[in-house]
Order: sequence, then C-alpha cells, then structure tokens
Amino acid sequence: MAPAPFSGASREVDPGACFDWLRQGWALFMVNPGVWIGSTLLLLIILMAISIVPLFGQIAAHLLVPLFGAGMFKLCRRIGEGEEPEIADLFAGFRHNAGQLVMVGVFFAIGVFGLAFLAFLLVSGGALGGVVTGKVAGFGIALGGVMLAGLLVMVLSIPIIMATWFAPALVFFHDMQPLDAMKASFAAGSKNLLPMVIFGVFLVVALFFAMLPVGMGLLLLLPVFSGAVYASYRDIFMGS
Repeated sequence: MAPAPFSGASREVDPGACFDWLRQGWALFMVNPGVWIGSTLLLLIILMAISIVPLFGQIAAHLLVPLFGAGMFKLCRRIGEGEEPEIADLFAGFRHNAGQLVMVGVFFAIGVFGLAFLAFLLVSGGALGGVVTGKVAGFGIALGGVMLAGLLVMVLSIPIIMATWFAPALVFFHDMQPLDAMKASFAAGSKNLLPMVIFGVFLVVALFFAMLPVGMGLLLLLPVFSGAVYASYRDIFMGS
C-alpha cells in the first residue's frame, strides 16, 4: 500500500529550541562553506538583477523567493544526509513542484504589496490632513499617520510570515498543495509563537549587522539562516 500523504502535522517545541536551530544552521554551513558562499552570491546577484526592473522586478523577486528557498533547503538536506552539495542545488525548486512554489510566492507577494498599499494610503492620508490643518498640528497628524501605518503593517505582516515560513519546505519535500502548506505553516507558527519570535528578533538584529559592511555579511547570514530554518522545520514537523 502507498504511504499516507503527509498531513502537515506539527508539534510544540521548547522556546530554547531556537538556539539549537541556529547551532545546527552554523554546523551545516561549516561542512562546506565554499558551496554555501557560492550559492548565496549567485542568489544575491540574480535577485538584484531582477529587482532592477521597477515594480515588475520587485514582484518577480517575491515570486521566486520560495523557489530559491527550496533550493537552499535542498542544500541543507544533502549536507545533512552526508551527500556532496552542489551550487546547482540552488535551482532544485525550479525542477520539482515549481508551479506550487510560485503560488506560495504569489500569495506572499499579494500580502506584502497589499500591506505596502495600505501603508501608503495611511501615510498619504496623514500627510494630506497635515497640509489642511497647518504647520504644528499638521506635523503631528502626519507623524501619527506614519506611526499608525508602521504599527499596522507590522501586526498584519505576522500572519503572512507565519503562513509562508515553512510553506516552501512543505511543498518541496512533501508535495503539499500551496494553500494546505500555508495552513500547516501557520498552525505550526501558532503553536510555537515564542520560539519563533525569539528566532525572528535574532534574525532582525543579525540582518542589521550583516548589512553594515556593504551587505557582505549576507554571505554568512543567509546560509546559516537557511540551515536554521531547515532545522526548525525538521524539529517542528512530524514525519519530516
């Protein structure tokens, strides 16, 4: 009999697990730093080249993120299973379940650009109110609009991030449909909100420092981060 399809079942982990994920991410990187750096450099070049095109380039980059994410997870799995990784593994998502991975990118792009449009409306509305009201009071209204927009975008982006965090791995490794994978990813994030928040805060801080030396720190951060996300997926999802 054929095995039952993966249901997306997940488990709750200890908040301190996020630090073990990071340790595993570093360990995966140290197995073959050359392939990781080469793959990351190629990925950054591709995404920057695509993003040069106004608007359409940004949309295309968001659509491709899950495909390249699947490629990074493929690298993690090959290293974890003792196989020899290749830079070509970066494009594994283009060869397996590419359409489903693009759909994850579509939902992600709709969410991101929808929030950006909402923020634009709030900021522009606050600025217009500031012009109508006057100098001092108008500045307060405009500033309030910016703060409200930032807070609203931050809150509303959390469900989008939770739904797309594990979705590429679930689609690529378990052949789940995009919506089912996003539901499973959201459920897993809800069960493990505290470790995911700690992990997210660490990522934001690390990203800030990685961008300081002309973004060169990304050559280290992206591989370690990819390995840590892969480790979290292995830790949280049953039967992975």
